[in-house]
Amino acid sequence: MATQIDKEACRDAYNQVRDDNTDVNWAAFKYEGSMILPAGQGADYEDFKSMCTDDARLFAFVRITMGDAMSKRAKFTLITWIGENISGLQRAKISTDKALVKEIVQNFAKEFMFSDPRELDADNIRTELKKAGGANYDAQAE
Repeated sequence: MATQIDKEACRDAYNQVRDDNTDVNWAAFKYEGSMILPAGQGADYEDFKSMCTDDARLFAFVRITMGDAMSKRAKFTLITWIGENISGLQRAKISTDKALVKEIVQNFAKEFMFSDPRELDADNIRTELKKAGGANYDAQAE
């Protein structure tokens, strides 16, 4: 059966992360049968990381605050999590199903695909976003 996505519910979760007037900084989307549905959202990135288990496959839209003492700005990333225990067929399917998620999650600076919990470290993601951002004028770091 072809995978489908609950566009309205997923778009609502996506928009809450993008909204500067909320504390929500991540939204996760999971498989339930052949449907992709919102799996949760929140203000604590650690809550999202706890969802990334060896038996899980999910997508997440995450807001990371970047900048220096002079300016702060939000950067967004799309994370695909594939747990170590996910079968080869499900791993292959997540690549094609990502197109459904990208119909909703359209604005992000960098995309990641992780299967090791250590890769989910916020500092690791922040470093990669900084590299992807081009010029770095942070006078504090040398």
